[in-house]
Amino acid sequence: MRHFEESVYQLIVETSTNLPGDVRTVINQARVSEDQGTRAALSLSTIADNIEMAESNISPICQDTGMLTFMIHVPVGANQIVMKKQIISAVKQATKEGKLRENSVDSLTGANSGDNVGPGTPVIHFEQWEKADIDIRLILKGGGCENKNIQYSLPAELEGVGKAGRDLDGIRKCIMHAVYQAQGQGCGAGFIGVGVGGDRTTGYELAKHQLFRHVDDTNSNAELRKLEEYVMENANKLGIGTMGFGGQITLLGCKVGVINRLPASFFVSVAYNCWAFRRQGVVLDAVNGAIKEWSYQGGKEIPMNKQIETAEVTTKSREVVLQTPISEAQIRELRVGDVVVINGMMHTGRDAFHKYMMDHDCPVDLNGAVLYHCGPVMMKDEQGEWHVKAAGPTTSIREEPYQGEIMKKFGIRAVIGKGGMGAKTLAALQEHGGVYLNAIGGAAQYYAQCLKKVEGVDFLEFGIPEAMWHLQTEGFAAIVTMDSHGNSLHAEVEKSSLEKLHEFKQPVFK
Repeated sequence: MRHFEESVYQLIVETSTNLPGDVRTVINQARVSEDQGTRAALSLSTIADNIEMAESNISPICQDTGMLTFMIHVPVGANQIVMKKQIISAVKQATKEGKLRENSVDSLTGANSGDNVGPGTPVIHFEQWEKADIDIRLILKGGGCENKNIQYSLPAELEGVGKAGRDLDGIRKCIMHAVYQAQGQGCGAGFIGVGVGGDRTTGYELAKHQLFRHVDDTNSNAELRKLEEYVMENANKLGIGTMGFGGQITLLGCKVGVINRLPASFFVSVAYNCWAFRRQGVVLDAVNGAIKEWSYQGGKEIPMNKQIETAEVTTKSREVVLQTPISEAQIRELRVGDVVVINGMMHTGRDAFHKYMMDHDCPVDLNGAVLYHCGPVMMKDEQGEWHVKAAGPTTSIREEPYQGEIMKKFGIRAVIGKGGMGAKTLAALQEHGGVYLNAIGGAAQYYAQCLKKVEGVDFLEFGIPEAMWHLQTEGFAAIVTMDSHGNSLHAEVEKSSLEKLHEFKQPVFK
C-alpha cells in the first residue's frame, strides 16, 4: 500500500479545490434559469468565478473546509489500522499546505489542534465488502450548512405546512419545511440529503449518505423518486433564492433514502449542503493503494463562465464606494439593495472574538471600522509574512447575542457576513447608525483577491480561524441587506417564503 497515503492526499486536495462535474452542471443550469440583473443572478455569477479561481489556484473553494468525513469500503483482510494512520497523516499534510483550514477544536476549551486531528476528527467510517478494490468517498461539509441540518419526529405540527403525519405526505412536508428554515444561512442554493427511518443517529447518517449520490441519478424506489421530483419542482417556488436574496433557484438537488425504524419512532432527518458541494471519491488498487479511477466526473471539463453568455450579470443596484474609517452620515445614506465596495482597513471577528470583546478592550481602534465575520485560511511564507489563501464570510446569526452591543461599544459602522442577523442587531443598527453587508457565502477565492495585505493579527491564541486579522482591502463588494432605517431583506424574504410555504399545506401523496 505504498501509494495509499498519497492517494488520500490527492483526494483531499481535489475535494477541497475543485467541484465535480455533476455539481458544476446544475449550478450552470441555475445561472441560466435565474432572472438576470438580480441580486441572485449576481451571486451565481460570483460563485461561478470563485469555482474557476479555486481550480486555477488549487486553493479551497470555501474557507470553511468543514468536518472531513470519509466513507471507506475495503476488501476482507485490509489493514484498517494502517489505513487510518495514513489518512490522518494525509489530513495533517493537507492542512499544513493550506488545502484545509484548521477546523478541529476542543469542544470544552475551544483550543484548535492546528492540524485537523483530534478526538473524533477526522470522521472515518470503514465497511467491508466483497469487491477486490478500495472505495473511498470524502465529503467536506462546512459549519454553516451543517447548522441547518434538521430532524423531525412524526407526527408533528410544522410552521407553514401544518400537521405532518407518519406517511409519505408527512415526509414531503418535512422536506419543504427544511428548505424553508435554511433561508440564506446555509449558503443556498443548496442540496439536501434526506434519511427516513432509523433512530436519531442512523437517520442523520443515512441523510448524509444521500449526499454521495450523483446529482442526476434516479432513485430505485418509485415512491421516493416521485417525492424527489416533487421537491425539485416545488421547493424553488418558495422564492428564497441564492444566498437568501430571493429568486428562482433555491434548491439544486434532493436525494431521499429509507431504512427500517422502531414502531414508536418515525424520524425524518435532513442534511443540508451548500452550493459548494465538495464531495469526491476514488477507487484504489487494494495491493498498492494507487488511484484507479475517480468516482465523480472531474470539474475541468465543465467551465463555469465560458459556455453561458446569458449568465453575464449587470446589477441594477446602486453602487457606493466607501473608504474606511466610515462615518455615521455615510452609513445613514445606505439602503437595502445597495452594493457597497470597501477600500481600506478591515478586521475579522468571529465567535471567540465577540464573546471576548463583551468584557475586554480591543487592541485596535474600531471607530468607523468594518468587521468581517470570517475565519480565513492563512499561510506564512519563508519571510514570516502572513498571506490570505481563502476568506469567504461565515454565518452571522451566531453573533446575534453580541453584535449590537459590540458595534456600539467600539464604534463599528459596518459588519460583513452571510445569512443576515436578527431583530436585536437590526435595532442596534438603527440606534447606532450601522449597516449589515451580505457577502457571497463560499466565495473564498473571490474575496481573498480583495485582501491585499495582512497588517497584523491579534488573539492568535484563539486559533487561526478565530483570530482577529487586520487586512488591507481593495474592491471588496457586498450587498446591503440590513440598513440603519429598520429594513431587512432577510426578514422580507423569510416572511414571503413562509406565505408561499402555506400553499403546500394540502395533501399531495395519499
